[in-house]
Amino acid sequence: MCEANAYLIRENEKKLIMEAVDTVEPEGNGIKLVSIFGDQKFLKAHIHSLALVDHNIFLKE
Repeated sequence: MCEANAYLIRENEKKLIMEAVDTVEPEGNGIKLVSIFGDQKFLKAHIHSLALVDHNIFLKE
């Protein structure tokens, strides 16, 4: 499986926002995340970094 976990970084702490993320799309002034289960979240954030081998997406507001 190639899905990833998305984390929001605040004050140098990582908070898990969504597991099993399949799609990351820019939308307006933020990011839309969609999981393999069809769950969707919108965050006013930008991509901080990606750790593809570890399947992690790091976002910052």
